[in-house]
Amino acid sequence: MFRFQLVHITFMSKEPDQTDRQIVEILESRGRSSLADIGKEVGLTGPAVGERLRALQENGYITGFGARTDLRKFGYSIQALVRIKPRSGQLHTVEKMIEEQPRFMSCDRVTGDDCYVARLLLKDVAELDKILLPFHDRAETNTSIVKSSMFEPRLPPLD
Repeated sequence: MFRFQLVHITFMSKEPDQTDRQIVEILESRGRSSLADIGKEVGLTGPAVGERLRALQENGYITGFGARTDLRKFGYSIQALVRIKPRSGQLHTVEKMIEEQPRFMSCDRVTGDDCYVARLLLKDVAELDKILLPFHDRAETNTSIVKSSMFEPRLPPLD
């Protein structure tokens, strides 16, 4: 008597291969491509692409999917980079204030004179004081208005 066991085969080894990298690059540039269309470009079937995507997600290489938005269409015509240096003993309070202010769209902890560099969205430059005033008792801030962006966030080469 023979016994067969169904084995789940994953196409992805521990590290993504060149095909996985191609799939990620296609999704980054054209996120609404169908699995079949991606498969045609990389030489796989749609279901095989789906299996690779699932493995990329399960292994943490792809952490989510989303839409790119034109924030100007929503009224946010100004972006500012804010360098923030908390006063002595105020680090955790300032960090919480940054996290709770929804107009900060990103924030990085950095080395150097400042502790944080945050990107702030504004509908009008007059909002700047209203948003940053609560920080002034607890931190020094230095703000630069973004005139234009040379390019949007992008992937580095994945090879």
